[in-house]
Amino acid sequence: MIVRPLLPESLRGRKRVADRTVLNGIVWKFRTGTAWRDAPERYDPWATLHTRFRRWAPDGTFERMLETTQVGAATARRPPDRTSRCAPATCARPESCRPGGNAAPSPS
Repeated sequence: MIVRPLLPESLRGRKRVADRTVLNGIVWKFRTGTAWRDAPERYDPWATLHTRFRRWAPDGTFERMLETTQVGAATARRPPDRTSRCAPATCARPESCRPGGNAAPSPS
């Protein structure tokens, strides 16, 4: 996993919840725009998500993840697919790329 080495180590004695599950929960929270308390149970308790976010945000963990993935994408052999356009909780292809779509926009 590209992200695992970038995550801070636990300094507490208890076994912590899986970082991947927590990270997926944090991403879900911001993609949907809901409150922390409304996160689904599959991402573990909402308080764990919130606490981990509060620890990781100030120490630069998310910035390191972003920089690493950007460098990885820039050095990849295949350029990223730029034909899809994504917005929070949706992903749609431009009209000209969809089956049956027009190659050129129709005059209005």
